[in-house]
This record gives sequence, C-alpha cells and structure tokens, in this order.
Amino acid sequence: MSTTAAVLGAGSWGTALAIQLARRGQRVLLWGRSPEHMARLAADRVNARYLPGITLPAAIEPTPSLEEAGAAGDLLLAVPSHAFVPTLAALGPGVRRIAWATKGLEEGTGRLLHEVAAEQLGDDARLAALSGPTFAREVAAGLPTAVTVASNDPGHGERIAALLHGGPFRVYTSPDLTGVGLGGAVKNVVAIAAGMADGLALGANSRAALITRGLAEIMRLGRRLGARTDTLMGLAGLGDLVLTATDDQSRNRRFGLALARGQSPAAAAAHIGQVVEGAPAASAVRVLATRHGVEMPICEQVCRVLRDGVAPPDAVAALMERARRREHD
Repeated sequence: MSTTAAVLGAGSWGTALAIQLARRGQRVLLWGRSPEHMARLAADRVNARYLPGITLPAAIEPTPSLEEAGAAGDLLLAVPSHAFVPTLAALGPGVRRIAWATKGLEEGTGRLLHEVAAEQLGDDARLAALSGPTFAREVAAGLPTAVTVASNDPGHGERIAALLHGGPFRVYTSPDLTGVGLGGAVKNVVAIAAGMADGLALGANSRAALITRGLAEIMRLGRRLGARTDTLMGLAGLGDLVLTATDDQSRNRRFGLALARGQSPAAAAAHIGQVVEGAPAASAVRVLATRHGVEMPICEQVCRVLRDGVAPPDAVAALMERARRREHD
C-alpha cells in the first residue's frame, strides 16, 4: 500500500510509528512543533534526543509545517495528551478522519480522547485509536510488537491497521474506542504505583498484587463506561499494563521509583525529561471515577501522592489498612 501519511508529533513514539509506516512503503511526513528540531531531523536523519542511534528511512520527510502535514491522506497523532486538543484545533475543521496513538484523558474533565475528538471534529468524523504494549525504541528497532486499533468506523479502522501492519508489527482491530482509550490511560497511573512499590522494596508479592488489583480498578471503571471486558483483558488493557508496570523503559514506572526515593513530582518529572502521562492522568482518573461513583483505591492513592503531598509509605499504609472485602464484586 503506497500512500502519503503524516505523523503529528516527533517525539520517540511518533518517530517510531513513522519508521514503521516507512517500512510498509508509505511516504511519511513527520511533523513537530519545533522548527529547530525538525531541521535537525532533516539534516542528521536521526532523532538524537528521543531515539539516538536509529536512522530515519529515506521515506520520512520531517516538516515544521502543520498545514503541509495536515494535507496528507492519513493523519496519525502521536502528541502528548495535553497537546491533543490544540493539535486538532490547529488542523482546522476540514479534517474528517483521523487516528491517534496518544494515551491519556482530558485534563480537568476526565473525558476520553475519542469524546474530545468527536466534539472537535464533529460526530460524523471517522476516528481511530491505536494502543497496546509498546516501547518506542523497540518498535523503531524492528522488534516484534502487537497493538490494537479501535475505530467508530470499521473501514477506517481497517485502513489504519493495514497501513501499519506488517513485518515485526502486528495490528488487531476492535470497535471498542472506550476500552482502548481507557486501558491506555489508566494503566499509566497503576504503573506509577508499581514503581513506587518497587522503589520502597516491597517485594515481588506486592508488585503482582498491585498489578492485579490495578487491573480490577480499570475493569470496574470500564464496565461503568461501557467498555468491553475482552478489550481490557487484551493488548490495550492487560498487555499494556504489564509492560508499563514492570519494565524500566517505562517513564511512568521510573517516575514512581523516583517518588519512592523521596523526589518531588516536579523533580522526578524533570529528571526523566519527557512527558510522564500518568501524572496528569491521575487527576483525570480521580475526576472520572468520582463522577461515575467507582472506587479506585490504587489510583486514588497515586493522586494523593502527586496532588495532596502524601508520602508514598503512607499511601501504601492506607491501601493495606482498607477493610476486608470480596475479591470480585
């Protein structure tokens, strides 16, 4: 399938997806908001800040022009969640189909990104979300990876899947935008908790219990919002959660480790040097859970550490002191 696609967002994830699209025979416009960064990419053919040592294929054309990128036939957003709405707005009202690989919720409201996109582009817009257990460096390096693409339009979802699927990159499709979006956002919060637990040296037992009960929280909220159970038990739910909570390539996990060492949230984020999506997601999850009357104690304790100044050991104590209950409610 030979076409022109545009990836909006020239960080590690956007660059890795552009590399995969180029492997699949597409001409790829890679857009980033910094003209200086895009000029360096064009000259050096390496994203030295985010993916050092990995050469960009010749089919990738870095551009600082959102107008040029927005005119491509297929658009894939890979911007941080806080830039999702501004990027959609900057594209203008003419966009009728779009896909994104952004994982998060709208700050302040807790809305899922497909709800935000529908409001921005119109209810008849064709939307698709890509999610799953993915570290950008492994995708860029051509290591085997599997993801899910969910869409409100089967044809659009199949098209995005076909553009990316091939070689070491396997793409499954789903109609469940809610489940794919929710799993990708909430797992980051649970991964921060897992990092804190390991940073406090609480052991392998606690890590396994935390991941399992974190999944229970994701599924509890998912049921209330109408997500499919099999989605949350699949690549975009359990798969992404296990990856992000257990491997130190995960920014969210490393953020939790730093918090456990006594760093402030601001210092921990500055040390990582890239967006830690679980930090804003913690507050958004609290808003969403409160609105729908869903109990999410692990996510709540992460939010208390980040927003209310609670020390990680005290957050652990609060979890362990909760009243006994049935495992499955």
